[in-house]
Amino acid sequence: MAQWLKRGTDVEAAKSADRQVRETVEAILLDIEARGDTAVRELSIRFDKWDRDGYRLSPSEIQDCMAQLKDRDLDDIAFAQTQVRNFAQAQRDALKDIEVETLPGVVLGHKNIPVNSVGCYVPGGKYPLLASAHMSVITAKVAGVPRIITCAPPYQGKPAPAIVAAQHMAGADEIYCLGGIQAIGAMALGTQSIESVDMLVGPGNAFVAEAKRQLYGRVGIDLFAGPTETLVIADEAVDGEMCATDLLGQAEHGPDSPAILLTTSEKLARETMAEVERLLKILPTAEIARKAWESHGAVIVAEDDAEMLKIADQIASEHVQVMTSDPDWFLDRMTNYGALFLGPRTNVAYGDKVIGTNHTLPTKKAARYTGGLWVGKFLKTCTYQRVLTDEASASIGEYCSRLCALEGFTGHGEQANLRVRRYGGKNVPYGAAAE
Repeated sequence: MAQWLKRGTDVEAAKSADRQVRETVEAILLDIEARGDTAVRELSIRFDKWDRDGYRLSPSEIQDCMAQLKDRDLDDIAFAQTQVRNFAQAQRDALKDIEVETLPGVVLGHKNIPVNSVGCYVPGGKYPLLASAHMSVITAKVAGVPRIITCAPPYQGKPAPAIVAAQHMAGADEIYCLGGIQAIGAMALGTQSIESVDMLVGPGNAFVAEAKRQLYGRVGIDLFAGPTETLVIADEAVDGEMCATDLLGQAEHGPDSPAILLTTSEKLARETMAEVERLLKILPTAEIARKAWESHGAVIVAEDDAEMLKIADQIASEHVQVMTSDPDWFLDRMTNYGALFLGPRTNVAYGDKVIGTNHTLPTKKAARYTGGLWVGKFLKTCTYQRVLTDEASASIGEYCSRLCALEGFTGHGEQANLRVRRYGGKNVPYGAAAE
C-alpha cells in the first residue's frame, strides 16, 4: 500500500479555480469575436500593458531583435532547432501515403495532407520561452504547412529578442507580439488585421489552455497543454539532490505546476524533501517554485516497482523522469505519459530545450488518450477509394444494398442498387434489397 508523505492542494479548490478561468475566457472570446482588433488592443493594454497600432512585427523589427543577440546565442538556437528538425523529419519520413487493392478492382488509399494554416503560441510572460517556437513552427514546417503564424507576449515591455529570433529562424511567416487569451482568440477567430488559422498549437498558462479548449471544433488544436507537470520515479540508484533538482527544475514554471516524487525508498523520499527545502533557499526562482511545491508537490512511497507503475499510469503525468536501476522496465510497461526521460543522464530540461523531442505534451491526465505534439498532428490522413471494374462495383453494390436494407436506409440502398443494375445487369426493384 503506497504511503503519501506529502500531498498537494485539495481537488475542490482546483475545481473552483478552473470554473473561474472558464468563465473569464468565455467572456473574452465573445468580445474578440464581436469587436475584433478593438477588443484585442484593449485586452493587450489591460493584461500586458502593451499598446501599438498593429501587433505584427515588421522585417526591420525582426532584424533589430536578431541584432540584440550574441553570435553564440544565435548558434545555440540554431543547434536546438536542428535537433528538433531532424527528429521531426524522421517522424515525417515514417508516415507514408498508401494505396492497396483490397479486392479485385477495388482500390483504397490514404494521403497525409498538411493543414493549410497554423497559429503557434509561444509563452513568454514570465520567461522568454523561445524553445516553444522550435517545437511548433519547425514541426509544422516539416509537415508542409503553407502558412504559419506565431504569437508571443511582450517581455518586459517589448518583443522578447530571443523569442523573435527563434520564431524567425524557425520559419514563421507572420510574427505577432501578442499574448494570452487575446492572441489565441485573434488567431482562431480572426480580426480585421489577422487572418484566422485552421489549427492552434503551443503550450501556455491555464487561460491559454482554456481558450484552446473552448475554441476546439471551430479550429483544430494540438492537445490540452496546461501547467507543466513532472513525475520523478526513482529508487536508491540516485540521491536526493538529483531528485530535488529535477522536481524544482519544473516547479519553477509556475505556482500551479505539479511536481511529484514516486519512489520505493522512504529514505530517498525524506532525503529529497530535505534537499528541496535546502535548494529553495538558494534557487533564484524559489518564489514561484516554492508555491508550486507547497500547493501541488507530492511525495509517494510505493512498495515495489509494480506499484510505482500502477500509480504512475494513474497519474498520467506530462513528464516522467525514470531514475531507477532499470529504467527500461518502465519504458516497456508504462502506457500513460507525455514523454519519458530514462536514466539520470537525461532530464526534462533536455527535452524542453534542446534534445529534439517535442516539449508540447498532454497534461491533466490527457496522456491517457493522446501523445504530445509531433509532425503527425499537422497532417490530415484522408482516405479515397476507386472501383476499377463493372464486376467489382456490382459485387460491392449487392453487399451494400442488403446492409442498407438492414438499417432502413432506402436512399443509401438505391445508390448501391443503381450500380448493381447498370454494371451488374440485375433487375433490383426500386427500394428493395439485392438478392
